[in-house]
This record gives sequence, C-alpha cells and structure tokens, in this order.
Amino acid sequence: MQSSHDVAEKFIDFALFLFAAFRQTFPPMSQSGRPVPPPGAHFERRIPEGDTVERYVCGRCGHVHYSNPKIVVGSVVAHEGLILLCRRAIEPRKGLWTLPAGFLEDHESPEQGALREAHEEACAQIVIDALLAVYTVPHISQVQLMYRATLAKPHYACGPESLEVKLFDWDAIPWEELAFPSVEWALRHYRETAHLSVFAPFVNPNPR
Repeated sequence: MQSSHDVAEKFIDFALFLFAAFRQTFPPMSQSGRPVPPPGAHFERRIPEGDTVERYVCGRCGHVHYSNPKIVVGSVVAHEGLILLCRRAIEPRKGLWTLPAGFLEDHESPEQGALREAHEEACAQIVIDALLAVYTVPHISQVQLMYRATLAKPHYACGPESLEVKLFDWDAIPWEELAFPSVEWALRHYRETAHLSVFAPFVNPNPR
C-alpha cells in the first residue's frame, strides 16, 4: 500500500504536468482574470523561434518573457472536530469566509507555504497530516494544493488579512458566505477523509 507521502508526491508531479498543459492552452491572465499587460514598452506577442506557444518577446533584444501558472497552498485545519475559517479582510471577496491559504513564495516548499499562510492569516501553528487535494483553476492559471492539518496549539487570532478567525462546527459553517468554490470543495473532501489515514488526494469535482 502506498503511503500518504508517496501519493502526495505523485499528485505534486501531476500539478507540474498541468502547468505545461495550461501554458499550451491559455493566454497569460492576471489573478483577476484580465489579460496580463506587456512586461515592457518593446514587448510584443509572438511565437519565439523554436517554440510553439505565443509569448511576450522583446522586439529589441529578443528576450522571451514566460508567464506561468501560480501555485496556491492552504489547509483545512481541524481542532477537536471543529474547522478553522478566516473571514477575508482584503479583496477579492472581502468579508467572505475562506481557508488559510495563499500564493507559494519563491524557494518555499508547498508544506512550508501552507504553514506560513496559517500563521499569517490565523496566527496559528498547524501540523500537516496529508495532501488533501490538487485543484486547478485554468481561467486564472492557478493550481491549488490543499492539505489536511490540525492545530498544534489551541491558539488562533486575526492576521492582517483576516477580519475574523473562528472554529466552526460542521453544521454551522457559513456555506452561503464562502469566498471561493475551492473552499467548499476542500471542506467536503476533508469530510470524506476525516476518518482515513491513507487516501488518494482529490481533484476538481465534476460539474453538477
């Protein structure tokens, strides 16, 4: 039987494969869904020599500017049967509830990023248990790695990006006030695996 670590490594490899697929399919888009502007005054859109994808290329020196999908890392954090949620203090979706998550930084592992995001948004120290899911959001070029975690200490508070941080019983989760579809996906996938020690990470649910 494969360990959770082995399964997680395979899904991270799968996420990297998706990066290549997205680069072939989607033009560069910002996180707001708008086209990315040229990186400089002399850049133009064209297919570089030896490539197959249209990119920004400097008309003077030929430098190729690569635009790649962003990696988001986060976690479903549980404590004594309750789920930790943060109410966003910033746009997009200010005032709505989300999981502690954000963009992976340079030179950071996905696990390190998830730990950092929990501390930044909820002032929480967490223990990561397993990779829960790999979600893809092609229209804004995102791959999201979501982990299953617990609170290392029963302490949490609002970080600068949160208006409120709270532990919710499952039946009290504000489903109509969740910030993003992937928040609901992760919560429901967590629910399915809460009793399992080894499981295959999830991907995007099928459209209803």
